[in-house]
Amino acid sequence: MRVGMRAAPFGISQMIAFWPDRYRVWLFDLDGTLVDSNQAHVDSWDRAFRHFGKEFSREKLEANVGKGSDKYLPSFLTDDEIKEFGEELDQYRSDLFRKEYLPEIKPFPGVRELFHFLTESGRKIMLVTSGKEAETKHYLKLLQIETLVSGYTTADDAERSKPAPDIFEQAREKAGASRVETLVIGDTRFDFEAAARAHLDGIGFHCGGKSEKELCLAGARNVFRDPNDLLTFLKSRR
Repeated sequence: MRVGMRAAPFGISQMIAFWPDRYRVWLFDLDGTLVDSNQAHVDSWDRAFRHFGKEFSREKLEANVGKGSDKYLPSFLTDDEIKEFGEELDQYRSDLFRKEYLPEIKPFPGVRELFHFLTESGRKIMLVTSGKEAETKHYLKLLQIETLVSGYTTADDAERSKPAPDIFEQAREKAGASRVETLVIGDTRFDFEAAARAHLDGIGFHCGGKSEKELCLAGARNVFRDPNDLLTFLKSRR
């Protein structure tokens, strides 16, 4: 099955052949894909909502991870609440995450090695995230990939974050690539909903906590455990 397709527990009929050689530009999500940060985001959102007198189940908080704040807040607050304190809540959450959680975030295994392999193979890498630019710059240093990445787009660069396609489209255009030679790599269904709206193929990592089934049903052509697992797969094709 390593030739171009890997079977998932829920049945191979749900998988689509993945031929990596066709893609020249690889667009990587950050949170939950390259760094183990999803639960930290859930915790910081939970604390921020509680600070403003709102309480939601952890299940619902986790289900919406992967959206930017412009899409996350409307999943929990009314229009009037967003007008009244939405911006303040978002800033409170962002400050809380940056001060108390960001310094503790760890990379998933194999990120730098994967990026080095891809660039040595002639691929161009872009980071595409619903997070803030300051967090992106922190992760570039943490992962030691500053010289391996051609650029990045963040929630600060677009009017709409995932699952809208805006930041993927911007990243592809920055890279000067066509749709057929561009691949999205993410960890939530919102990555693949955005990719589909941008008419881009995508593959998933389930190290962020989502199941292979959820990611494939959302549109991922294939799912790997983490960056190191993808690297092993790519090396096996040499």
